[in-house]
Amino acid sequence: MEIPKNQVATRPIAEFNYEVTPLYRGYTDKILYINVSDYSFKIRDVPVEMKEKFIGGKGYGLKLLWDATKPDTRWNDPENELVISCGPIGGITQYSGTGKSLVVTLSPASGSVTDSNAGGYFGPFVKFSGFDSIEIQGKSDRDVLIVIDGTKGKVTIEEAPEEPKDSHLLADMLTEKYADDERDKINVSVVSSGQAAEHSWLGMMNFSFFDRKKGKVRLKQAGRGGTGTVLRDKKIKALVCKIPGVKGNLNNVVDMNAIIERGKNFNREMRELDESQSEMRTKGTAHLMEIMNDYDLLPVMNYKFGAHDESPKIDSEVWKSLFQQGTPDGCWIGCTMSCSKAVNPYIVRTGPYKGQEVIADGPEYENAAGLGSNCGIFDPYYIIEANFYCDTYGMDTISWGTLVAFVMECYENGILNKERTGGLDLHFGNADAAIELLHQVARGEGFGLIAGKGVRKMKEIFEKEYGADPQFLFDIGMENKGLEYSEYVSKESLAQQGGFAMTNKGPQHDEAWLIFMDMVNNQIPTFEDKAEALHYFPMFRTWFALVGLCKLPWNDVEPANNSETDEPAKVPEHVDNYVTIYKAVTGREFDNKKLVEDSERVYNFQRIFNLRRGFGTRRWDAQPFRAAGPVTLEEYESRMERYDKQLKELVGLDPEKMTLEERHRALRKFREEQYEKLLDAVYLRRGWNNNGVPKIEFLKKIGMDLPEVLEVVKLYQ
Repeated sequence: MEIPKNQVATRPIAEFNYEVTPLYRGYTDKILYINVSDYSFKIRDVPVEMKEKFIGGKGYGLKLLWDATKPDTRWNDPENELVISCGPIGGITQYSGTGKSLVVTLSPASGSVTDSNAGGYFGPFVKFSGFDSIEIQGKSDRDVLIVIDGTKGKVTIEEAPEEPKDSHLLADMLTEKYADDERDKINVSVVSSGQAAEHSWLGMMNFSFFDRKKGKVRLKQAGRGGTGTVLRDKKIKALVCKIPGVKGNLNNVVDMNAIIERGKNFNREMRELDESQSEMRTKGTAHLMEIMNDYDLLPVMNYKFGAHDESPKIDSEVWKSLFQQGTPDGCWIGCTMSCSKAVNPYIVRTGPYKGQEVIADGPEYENAAGLGSNCGIFDPYYIIEANFYCDTYGMDTISWGTLVAFVMECYENGILNKERTGGLDLHFGNADAAIELLHQVARGEGFGLIAGKGVRKMKEIFEKEYGADPQFLFDIGMENKGLEYSEYVSKESLAQQGGFAMTNKGPQHDEAWLIFMDMVNNQIPTFEDKAEALHYFPMFRTWFALVGLCKLPWNDVEPANNSETDEPAKVPEHVDNYVTIYKAVTGREFDNKKLVEDSERVYNFQRIFNLRRGFGTRRWDAQPFRAAGPVTLEEYESRMERYDKQLKELVGLDPEKMTLEERHRALRKFREEQYEKLLDAVYLRRGWNNNGVPKIEFLKKIGMDLPEVLEVVKLYQ
């Protein structure tokens, strides 16, 4: 909707003029530092060692945050930072998926460092305005906007207008305010959060882009870890970046022809193969719904089950019929994967925007599964409603879906009741109660204030206040390191259990998704095979976060002959594309081996950052048993034939001579032992000791033997 500019008048508090540094081989080698406590600005040079060891993106964010904070810094201390970086490849327009921004901060829910990626235009626009990273510290005493104007070489901190708070309105208003005219809207990007981020620990940040074909501002999210909560705690209402426009070679690369060639090949694959492979251009990641259900991997009722008879009500064909079709849906310029689907228009059914027509971005697979089946809700319109409100309120949709499922199971087990929830009947399947709970978080009232703290904190409260069994809460509370699980059932994939619980930031699928390799295709049968996969894939995927890439173009469409290659799970032709593009952008000598080495340095640095924060050892890699197997007898009975067969063939027991309770205990013991053996194998492969701490000799080998790093790890050798 169009909003008159005079409704969002702002007053400058501080301003800073600078000379825009052009990019050279993907970098400006400049960092914009802003402190919102005293409204000060600095431009910092990137040290050579930082560039060589941390590459960009998430690597820069981790290093800057480490240097800015102390081991006991809390997430809501002024010295905590929000760092947003892109990466050297980020911002090119000749290959798909090159517009990612990486956000790094101290997480409210985990107490440690977190990172989250987002599409949208903001990260590349910051680069084109002269900065590899924007580093924000301090806490303002009033709501402010930070405006980076790359057209004028000017940064301002402005007093923010009182209204609105929620992202779908605020991003519209600020795009309208800072664009010169309708055509200029594509050159403005806004980062914001919303009301729920002010009252929860799970707030996320929306990164905007103007969809010229739809004529509307769209939103992509840095969803995980509470980034939006930190943004609002600092009293930052929004960040705005404006540039003159996007041209073909703003990154000033070494070899544009090589990039164009690889981009053309990928675009041909999308045209010819997407419809028969993933249907990303018509369904986005929601194409996974029935695949997950068919393979017993779709989370149902807090991950108790992996499939449900009502799942066709929310399968990919339903989403295809609801998504607006026929317009490109790339969240960065030049991306032909076009997976950022939207329901447009959508008429809101509840809450403060009831009756209004909006564009509802998504849902992605994670949101359809988490908000829907995991809560026992199979109503697509509820999922759209909840997805829209999570986005505009600034709430992490994955954490929200998982924590509501946890709340519902606690309700069904008598841990919660209407008295404790303030009258909400939170049985599985109650969509009305679930959406009201979300509105409560946004209003900062009722049981929503408890739910908004996440699963880890709720476990603590339910044990202390309501006398709940702590073991049962641990078993069904799907969180690790304070982060709620993303939406895949990992019970039958030991490798995926490690891929979730051994992550640095918590169980997010962007680090390792090994279910099909392990469970379906049986490509990694031994502990050594699993350990190798849990080394390579997290390192490879870490590299995407260093250079500014989206992972979806890597393996969501594959070359026609990929299955004939030696390592089809790695999609070697696409890996070669990335090696070629990185060399073509930066001019650096580079190959597959150096790709992994670059990632190893940063990955181990993040592990040690956790250690510095009081985490980062084996005990923090423990997983809730629901991730590994059946917690309840009901779950065992639902897959009794499978579990009985495993007891007989893998454990050597005769289930016919055992009671149901004995079978259940025996299976649990076996699976817990298997997971501990997996930890041993992965730690060994990664160069860590059996407590999960990187060994000093390994850190020296990979070039991460910085004095401050060795100072932390020496006590754990």
